[in-house]
Amino acid sequence: MHSPARPAEAALVRHGLVRVAPEAWRVLLAAEPALAAGAVDAADIVDAADAAARSVLRDWVVRGWPLMVRRPGPCDAARPGVPLGLPLPPSLGKRRIGVSLAAEAIVSIERPPALDSLREVAPPAWRATLDALDAITRRHRIVCRAFGSLAWQGLTGLPYLSANSDLDLLFELPPGFDAAGDGMAMLAAMLDDVAACEADAPMRIDGEVIRVDGAGANWRELQAGQDAVMVKTATDVRLLAPRDFLAGAA
Repeated sequence: MHSPARPAEAALVRHGLVRVAPEAWRVLLAAEPALAAGAVDAADIVDAADAAARSVLRDWVVRGWPLMVRRPGPCDAARPGVPLGLPLPPSLGKRRIGVSLAAEAIVSIERPPALDSLREVAPPAWRATLDALDAITRRHRIVCRAFGSLAWQGLTGLPYLSANSDLDLLFELPPGFDAAGDGMAMLAAMLDDVAACEADAPMRIDGEVIRVDGAGANWRELQAGQDAVMVKTATDVRLLAPRDFLAGAA
């Protein structure tokens, strides 16, 4: 079972899940009335849906639900702190709420949930694909985690999944990954297996291959053998040759 790490024991990397002190959340809501009103980043939710969004936001941390580490945006220059976010489910407008909180407000940090821990949350039609993906990643000694709709439904119990949902995955490269040796062949074989699995899957499989520092590249771009792939880090987005991206995994 995965145990959350204290802030001093874990780096704040992309996709990391952060639990914050309830009092810090209450102070944030009091300081940002627009956030408390559910009016961040969108103004098209009204009546019952808007009231429900306000209630969910108000009680988010009290219910023990995490926030996710995100890349800083232009608005964060005016509000120093750790950039965090949460997505509301489709029934509440599917809005992405961005906040910044002091590091002292962070109680624990953990990685996104492992794919195999979400099997019972997934739609029944997905489960054979999840089992196949779990077998593939175990065979290639890669840790597979989920983010996106499946993960948030598992974390909160709110209805994030729909008939059109994708399966969003993180394929974590192990510490000491050898981009100059057998590691490249292992990764290529795993991505080919994932592509073959998707061909028979009832959903689209999206996601990234993730280095230990949290930087990630789209698995499809790597599997296709492109000359350059888009790499997302904690602070920016850049184009790198696949080998250069993977060489940073050690």
